[in-house]
Amino acid sequence: MNHPFMRYPIEQYAYYVPDIDAACAKWAQMFGAGPFFMDRHFFSKERPGFVETYRGAPSHPDLTYAWGQCGPDHHIQLIEQHDDTPSIYRDMYTRNQTGLHHIAICLPDVGVEKARFEAAGYPPVTEIAVGGRLVVSYVDARALLGCFVELYTENPNSRRNFNEWKAAHYAWDGKTELIRKTNW
Repeated sequence: MNHPFMRYPIEQYAYYVPDIDAACAKWAQMFGAGPFFMDRHFFSKERPGFVETYRGAPSHPDLTYAWGQCGPDHHIQLIEQHDDTPSIYRDMYTRNQTGLHHIAICLPDVGVEKARFEAAGYPPVTEIAVGGRLVVSYVDARALLGCFVELYTENPNSRRNFNEWKAAHYAWDGKTELIRKTNW
């Protein structure tokens, strides 16, 4: 039997968008996605112990994220970058472009998978550590997939958020409070 390179299921599809509020409305109208949980200007908030690097150097682009559910199995992330700070988003898109940016997989050990991807020719470009522990690594798989792959540490907090967003999707009337604040 042929074993696939990707050992874990895709948990999320992430899209870069030039206007995150408009994108939330379009996803809701087109696919019934939502509600979306938004964190505006993510790096403008104090995040003790949180370190992001881009190509080995500290990086803090002005980003807004929105997360939502689209049907029973598709977790969607929308991303808008408000400045031109070098980032994995600017590696693919200018301010006014849109498209699939990355897929995300949750796994028990980011370091192990990062090493596998790197050995196969897909280098890490952006990494996030919390409290000195690597929790996220974005690897450049554009040559193979046309997008990045986010390697994300499976943990109870993220799983709780995913489950809450999915529950909110099923309880939602499709209109009321399309955009909500994140719960962290």
